[in-house]
Amino acid sequence: MKNFIFCCTMLVSFTLAASGQDFYTPDERADWLQKAHENIPVLKETVMRPQGIVNIVEDANSFQGWKAGPSVSIEEFYKASLKSRSGIIIDFGEHLTGYFTFTVSPMNRTPDAPARIKFTFGEVASELVTPFDPYRGGLSRAWLQDEIVTVMTVPDTITIPRRLAFRYVKVELLHAPNYDFSVSDVSCRAVTSASTNPEPLPTAVPQLIRDIDRVGLNTLKECMQTVYEDGPKRDQRLWIGDLYLEALANMYSYKQHGLTKRCLYLLAGLADESGFLNGTVFERPYPHAQSKQLLYDYALLYNVSVKDYLEATGDKQTAADLWKVVKKQLDVATPYIRENGLMDFEKASKEWWIFFDWRDGLHREVAFQGVTIYAYKQTYELARMLGKEKEVSHLPGIIKKMTNAARKNFYDKKTGLFAGSLNHQISCTSQVWMIISGVATKQEAQRALTALKTSAGVVRPGTPYAYHYYIQSFVDCGMNREAKDALTEYWGGMVKKGADTFWEAYDPENDFLSPYGFFPMNSYCHAWSCTPVYFIRKYPDIFR
Repeated sequence: MKNFIFCCTMLVSFTLAASGQDFYTPDERADWLQKAHENIPVLKETVMRPQGIVNIVEDANSFQGWKAGPSVSIEEFYKASLKSRSGIIIDFGEHLTGYFTFTVSPMNRTPDAPARIKFTFGEVASELVTPFDPYRGGLSRAWLQDEIVTVMTVPDTITIPRRLAFRYVKVELLHAPNYDFSVSDVSCRAVTSASTNPEPLPTAVPQLIRDIDRVGLNTLKECMQTVYEDGPKRDQRLWIGDLYLEALANMYSYKQHGLTKRCLYLLAGLADESGFLNGTVFERPYPHAQSKQLLYDYALLYNVSVKDYLEATGDKQTAADLWKVVKKQLDVATPYIRENGLMDFEKASKEWWIFFDWRDGLHREVAFQGVTIYAYKQTYELARMLGKEKEVSHLPGIIKKMTNAARKNFYDKKTGLFAGSLNHQISCTSQVWMIISGVATKQEAQRALTALKTSAGVVRPGTPYAYHYYIQSFVDCGMNREAKDALTEYWGGMVKKGADTFWEAYDPENDFLSPYGFFPMNSYCHAWSCTPVYFIRKYPDIFR
């Protein structure tokens, strides 16, 4: 296996060398990738079987206008010819990530030709009744979970090679042979690296909070594979922003810190030649980055993840190993900090992907300044924990200058709200990052969050990712009741709409919101949506 890591390191080093001088040495990269490999978790496998057969019916009050009807026994389906039951929908009763297996058996005569069966897998009911074609979405059509299987010999037991994420399975006979045959013994070999049992909540905790926590734990469990995946249906890889939030939830639930450690090392080993972290990396067929996928806010949040990991584990060795990477990420912001402390958002937005949320029309100038201040503060705290303050002794002065610049240029004392100098848009995201970064005082933060409720044209979060920080801003400024209400309204809204796991994009006013132009492409089990687990368990006095 060391030879494999060596080959991977040489491949990474050769690729980087071809584009210029590498900031990290081959030995450093090899060490990080080796430690990432040593922390690959063992996947827990559980064979799961269907709960029954359901019909998907229209219902205006259900999520996306569809719901599953009452379940009936699957045994009658197993006994019948597929010719008479084509189009049946199997319900496993919960979201699963794993490998689907079925058995085909002859019924009335000797099989003498292949059969062709189509399986469509859905995380939510609407995926089973929404035609995938003609496809007009913005991502690869191949992410959608429909598989055509040609059965060459009957009887046979077949496992679809592709790992799938689903609750429901539609079974359709596409090309029928002359003989009858049945499909039976359907199962899923579900996989996750979550192998511990989180501490149960006290029995006095309200039922809605318990349900939100349960669905959040399911979401995190499904995304805990050999890395923190962002979504087990689509993308299926490690992103820094998802890592940051998954690691927070894991700290207060499954507590499998080895997975966090693996992800931190893997990202370090696959940084680009300048030393900056790529926003996302792949494990297979060998560890490699999605080259030039540079996300400004994600690179800085890596530093916060290392600091949080050290706080949770006391593992100074890992934090010290990664200090060079952490320190380098500070340079992500350096070219954009002007002499007066205000950042050059226009220049940065031409050179980096600045994310924060999928919400269309969101102006990110204020959040851009805020996340930089926040990451600089957290990095300085990490340096203090490692005894390396002298190496970043310039940070307190920069933080003070940037904070003053934000207050001078973004804060409107009349309205109590923060807005950019390039665009006066009022958004939740702008207020949130001024609060989390500490630019706003406690009183100013409370006023800003309150003013959002009555201000016209406010740009609100479009994803649970952005909503996480919205909740955190309430907590940070002591608006505990508002924090709890916001959490129960938002994630509780998904629970009330039947969520088994929390969704990638959610707008209470628009069930069909999709960053990809086609809502079945959305991930309905998505890592960045799991953080109610973190809030409910870290702040019991607020959320329980």
